[in-house]
Amino acid sequence: MTEKVILILVDGMRPDGMMQCGNPFAEKLLANSTWSLDAQTVSPSVTLPCHMSLFHSVDPDRHGILSNTYVPQVRPVEGLFDRLDRFEKKCAFFYTWEELRDLGRPDHLHTSLCLNQHKQPDTDIKITDAAVRYINEESPDFLFLYLGETDEVGGHDCGWMSEQYMKSVSKALSCVETLQNAIPEDYTIILLADHGGHDRSHGTEMPEDMTIPICFCGPLFEKGKEVHGLSIKDVAVTIAKLLDVPPAKEWEGVSIL
Repeated sequence: MTEKVILILVDGMRPDGMMQCGNPFAEKLLANSTWSLDAQTVSPSVTLPCHMSLFHSVDPDRHGILSNTYVPQVRPVEGLFDRLDRFEKKCAFFYTWEELRDLGRPDHLHTSLCLNQHKQPDTDIKITDAAVRYINEESPDFLFLYLGETDEVGGHDCGWMSEQYMKSVSKALSCVETLQNAIPEDYTIILLADHGGHDRSHGTEMPEDMTIPICFCGPLFEKGKEVHGLSIKDVAVTIAKLLDVPPAKEWEGVSIL
């Protein structure tokens, strides 16, 4: 089993926000995916710790990142980018928040591109368009696309579940739909969030902060199937299996395949 995978993360996208934002693509995506609207992230439910757990399949107390400031791991756990590169998979990273640059160690990516969301508008659309061009030109084995406006412009500026937040969620889903329609059909697309949010913040163990959506859309996943009990730590293990790469021995997640 050797597939190709696009992992898309919408920062701060709550499951209820995804389903109530008014974008019809949300229902369409669930109909074509194996999905969960009650998956759990890690504590603290903060962006960088959650991403580190996503890519290293361990809790924050194991990888040691407890805030949005990166510090080198005392006992390093191999990350997804590094693991896939070890097995000669072509990996790429397209993102809009510079603090994520340390998700992989140097020289493990074929291509990376950061468009700083604090310096220019419409970065979700711009980074999606750039990722689409790259996918069609370079055919990577694995690409991670990070969409950050939902968290920054929607949640922190206006409040989770506010009108502006809902618009930013809908915009991100439209980016996902654009990508799906523009790339080869043999790619598996995985969509998730890193955390949720409440009021104008996140980081607690409240259900609103800890509950995330995860959708697996591809030839090996049953369409319209709801699953429960998923963790953000399960994603890296599932991706490794899709790419026929054994998981790192430290990883704690479980493949859903």
